[in-house]
Parts: sequence; structure tokens; C-alpha cells
Amino acid sequence: MTCPALLSWNEIHARLPHIFPEGSDNREHSIWEIAAKTIFVMLYAGAVEGSDHWIRPDQVTRMTDEQARQTDDAARQAWAAASIKPSKADVPGRWYAVNTRESIRDDTIRYALIQNSAVIERPGLATTSPAGRYALQADFAGLLEPDLEEATFHARVTAWQEKHLTAGALARLAIVRAGAASGGDYELVTFPNGETRRMTPGASTDISKAVIEVFAPKFLQKPGVISLSESGNKVVARDDDLAKAIKLKIPADKSLPDIVLVDLGPSHPLLIFVEVVHTDGPVNQARKTSLLEIAEGAGFPPQHVAFVTAFLDRGGSQFRKTANSLAWGSYAWFASEPDNLIVFSDKPLPIEGS
Repeated sequence: MTCPALLSWNEIHARLPHIFPEGSDNREHSIWEIAAKTIFVMLYAGAVEGSDHWIRPDQVTRMTDEQARQTDDAARQAWAAASIKPSKADVPGRWYAVNTRESIRDDTIRYALIQNSAVIERPGLATTSPAGRYALQADFAGLLEPDLEEATFHARVTAWQEKHLTAGALARLAIVRAGAASGGDYELVTFPNGETRRMTPGASTDISKAVIEVFAPKFLQKPGVISLSESGNKVVARDDDLAKAIKLKIPADKSLPDIVLVDLGPSHPLLIFVEVVHTDGPVNQARKTSLLEIAEGAGFPPQHVAFVTAFLDRGGSQFRKTANSLAWGSYAWFASEPDNLIVFSDKPLPIEGS
């Protein structure tokens, strides 16, 4: 057999963030070093769709820098044949410890590369079989040809994404890309009543805009915006007339969240405090307590107050960094998945089928 052309694992690593940009499913495990080395081993062993060659996760652990430098077909074929055989022999300089093969299989291959259509699984193979099981999807392997010009590479990536990523993933990519591409002197935000406000462009503004234009009409019966702030606590809009109409009194010296919404649909208006997270500042337990004090002092009991932390994307680092601090009794919402809410319930809820 003629082995496929081979990039170094470092070069593969450099291409992965372009193939799996912000918004991709399980992006972290699709672009990290382990993913690059796993893909390298598949290419090294000729495990590409249509070749009938497959690898096992433990072969990734058994690769070494010295072996990776031996790139002629004979050396690659000999290593593939030898490394597929179960062995307890020590491998000096191996890339990973023996006990990491399950993590490579689950975190990187199954839940990232297969989920993102970069890797395929051998059909009909028994779970307990020691045979090779995984190979690169053929079109994905085409993105890793060594001599691709930059324009050709990006054109192929776009075509591959449109063909192989899920509709949900493509929708998230479109939203994240739209935010990354925003520019100019200001970004225009349209309120539920049709009024508009200008905000300084940036990631936080992209999320705020989505909260007001998408979240509010989707999850509230009759939404209104009481206040909107941006970085540096600059107040973009404050509707004192609306606040007065619902008998809401907010002291000027109190630190409000990024957005204060109200739902005028229920018989008793519902107050919604929204924190927009791009770098920090979620609704954690301490923040929830302080906001409840503001709400109760303004005449809103807890049962008529809700708390939302808004993020750009569920796969982004901002959510991963703050998820364990989000307050019970609050919600998390993602601009890239606007139809869904994560509920951090502080009381038992019945489990429902999907």
C-alpha cells in the first residue's frame, strides 16, 4: 500500500482550530494536542476511510517522536503492523502512558472527532475485539494534505463543514462568526418596543444584543427592557417610566446587572436580572443574594424574580470556567443555541422524557 501524505502532528495541531472554529461541538477536545497526535497516528498508519486500515487508541500511546520522524512507507507500514498487536512491552519515549488509552478513546475520539465527523468507526466489529476500530473520514483527511495553498485549504474547510457538520453545529458557527465579524463604531440593538440603542462593538455586546432581540421575545410573554449597561458600567438605556409603571424602585447607588428585563405578561410582572458573561461576572450565589436584596427592596418578592447568565456558546471557555459557580435557582442561556435553557433548579423537578 502507498501511505497517505503526512503532516507533522504540530502542523495538524495548527490546522484544527480552523477546521473546528468557535461554536463547534466539543471543540476543546477536537483541537487539543491529543487530538492532533491521534489524527497523526491515523494518517501514519494509513487509517483513512476506504483503505480498510484501522487503529486502536493504544497505538496513539505507543507512538514516539523518533518513530514519527521515520516517514517512509516501509517504516510506517512496519510500525502499523507491529503496534496493532497487543503487547505489554515497554516503549521508551512513548507519547502517552498506557492508562490514557481510555481517555483518548472516549474524550477525543468518540465524543469529539466522531461527533464532529472527522473519524469513523469500523462497522460490525464486536465491542471486545482487539482489532483496529477507528479511521479518518476521507474528506477530513483531505484537509490535511501537506501542500495545500492557504486559499485552497480554507475553501476545502468551508465545503467540509457544510457537508459534514450537523445543522445545529452550523447554526452555532454562523452565530459565533457573525459576532467575530461585527465591527464599526457601534452596534445597533433593537428593543421589544421597537426603539434602538447604540452599543460599543464587542463580544459582550453581541451577547447583550441576542438577549434583548432573541431571548426576551422567545421566553417572555410581553418583554420590556428596564436597563441595559455595557463594559465599564456605562448605562446604555434606562426606562424609568417602565420601572415606575410596575412600581419598581431601584436606588441609584446599587450595582445592577448588565440587563434588567421585565415580563409584563403575568398578572404580577416578572423581573429578570441578566448577567452577560464574556470574561467573568456570572450570577453566582453571592450575586443572586445581592440582587434579591435589591429586588425585595424595590417591592419584588423572590417568586417574581428570575436570574439568567447569558453566554455566547456552550462550548466556549467562558461557560466551562464559570459553570460550577452558577447559582442554584438560576438559568443559563446561550446565544448560539437560542431555543434552549439550562435550569439550575434549587428544588426537585420531575424528570421528563425527550
